[in-house]
Amino acid sequence: MSKSIAQVLDLVDDPKIIAEYEEYHRNVWPEVLEALKGIGIERMEIFRSGNHLFMYCTVPDDFDPRRDFQSYTASKRAEEWNDLMSTYQQKVPQAAEDDWWYPMSLAFDSEWFE
Repeated sequence: MSKSIAQVLDLVDDPKIIAEYEEYHRNVWPEVLEALKGIGIERMEIFRSGNHLFMYCTVPDDFDPRRDFQSYTASKRAEEWNDLMSTYQQKVPQAAEDDWWYPMSLAFDSEWFE
């Protein structure tokens, strides 16, 4: 079985930085994709509105974002990617000190009504 998780993060609000971030993601390093699959990410999508990012992932039922996400940086190349991407990003105001991507709660699911 799988579940979905969603998180938010902001980019530095600068058109040049946002364009660079998107260019990197159009050419994501293969090692990053391998590392994400290696921790159980079945699918990841990141949407952008202005400088706001929304990440939506399909993961195994036992996936714990706080525990499992950063283990993908066991790959040196993925760690390098993570360090680079963090230069483009900034926390949302709601994020706690130990949060980077901030978790979202599910507010609606059409399957609740099937």
